[in-house]
Amino acid sequence: MAFSSPHTMPENPIDFRAPPPSPIASGRRSSVANDDVLTEFLEHSLRVPDLVLPDKIFPRQKIVETPPRIDFQSLHSAESDSISRILDSLERIGCFQLVNYGIPSDFTRLVLAMAAGIFRVPPEKRVAVTRSLEKPYGFEEVHGEEESELSEEFVWCRDEKLKVDMEEIHAAGYSNFSEKMETLVSDMENVAEKILQVLRENSQKKTTYGEDIMQGLDLVGSVCYLYKHKHDHRANSLGYDVIRMLIRGIDYSHALCLHICDGSSEFHVYSKKGWVSFSPDKDAIVVTVGDQTQTLSGGQYKHVLGRPIFKGEEEDAISMAFLYSPPSFTKSSSSTTPTKSEMGKTISLGQQVIVAIILTLVYHFFVYIYKEV
Repeated sequence: MAFSSPHTMPENPIDFRAPPPSPIASGRRSSVANDDVLTEFLEHSLRVPDLVLPDKIFPRQKIVETPPRIDFQSLHSAESDSISRILDSLERIGCFQLVNYGIPSDFTRLVLAMAAGIFRVPPEKRVAVTRSLEKPYGFEEVHGEEESELSEEFVWCRDEKLKVDMEEIHAAGYSNFSEKMETLVSDMENVAEKILQVLRENSQKKTTYGEDIMQGLDLVGSVCYLYKHKHDHRANSLGYDVIRMLIRGIDYSHALCLHICDGSSEFHVYSKKGWVSFSPDKDAIVVTVGDQTQTLSGGQYKHVLGRPIFKGEEEDAISMAFLYSPPSFTKSSSSTTPTKSEMGKTISLGQQVIVAIILTLVYHFFVYIYKEV
């Protein structure tokens, strides 16, 4: 009887070994007839696309010193160097700081405190005073939950309809707030007009067609943006702040913007070429250049957008941005739009064409009659 060796494994009728790998075809060879077309397709398909990274989208930050701190009273003195410092700063970064401008800081803080009450209006009541094409004032429409949690906006202007609508939903304090705002805006207009006078007298580049350009703009006079900066760590996100300013910007054409941002830790100034940031002085107004000033200066002063940043604040903060347009521009712009009575006295282009055709026919009729006679 034969015995198998203990070390001899019984024969396995089933072979579990993996089959040998198939030969890999070269990327350059193909069995199809149009080999060149397939090869070109593969080469283009396997290429890694050029990705546009976020740092190429955001404007780059410029490292500059803090904008000059200008004493408003020094603008009345011909011997002061304040004017040259303003011009230099506006050409480089489009802004400067203004102090001693004659408006009591206590009054400004009072208006800011009263402005906080505007944002206590419940969302369901804001619908009647939400901004639209027909109503360029009121609460800014919120386009997402994240935006509503970061900040809120309210646009104030001298509009009787706005006053009536706000008194209906915020009767407790809007009348008093509107009265204080009228006083504050009037004071800001006086400050802005003096600055514009300095710019007009000292601009090196001037355009002869500036007023014609301004007449085509939709000017509504002085407008004030009220911002409520909510206490949230995401509110300090630079990426969100940059994108928001670039996309939304400011809707109104203006010559200067005067920012009241008491208590802000930083102030950001955005332009097409980049952005700068600095820590504003206490009780200082930050003045930025508007599109009208850029046009009338022939590009000497660059239009920029400004925004205060509040970091580490335990409570929500309020800031204001006053957009100023000179009365002469506003009047000339409004004069280009005829009233109903003026439209009744004006002959339209179509009517002029009809009259010309009738006169031509009458002329040829008389010529025919003359020849027949």
